[in-house]
Amino acid sequence: MLKIKDRRGFTLVELMIVVAIIGILAAVALPIYNTHRIRAKMVEVTHAMAYIATAVNAYCEEMTVGGGSVVWPNCPDIPSIQSTLGVGLNAVSRISAAQVSQATGVIEATLSNIDSSVDGRTLSLVPTVDVNDGSIKWTWTGTVPSLYLQRIH
Repeated sequence: MLKIKDRRGFTLVELMIVVAIIGILAAVALPIYNTHRIRAKMVEVTHAMAYIATAVNAYCEEMTVGGGSVVWPNCPDIPSIQSTLGVGLNAVSRISAAQVSQATGVIEATLSNIDSSVDGRTLSLVPTVDVNDGSIKWTWTGTVPSLYLQRIH
């Protein structure tokens, strides 16, 4: 009768296969993880800009109560956004600068503390005023790669 040899541990080939599989999975998963990490950090920026857009809507509504054309607020920096619109951005660590153009109403924020691929780039909200009812529709634009803007509504 033949004795079956006790097998303890793994062969070198089996270990190399496991390491190769882990390496392949990591090579695929890390870029996807990085994209989602950047998108998650951008949520802070998009929410802050949405609050500014809401405040601009209220400002425009107050300024045009008696009729007339839309008047945009003059907010060239973060302190003026707080004093004119009442939106504090001091706690938002992902925006290094923000402004509302008095000429066009465009809200623009410069990104920081997110990732080197988007830091220093701008994210903008461009208004379009409906001529029938005066409502304002906002559209996202900017220099941020579209990969990170796909889920912004």
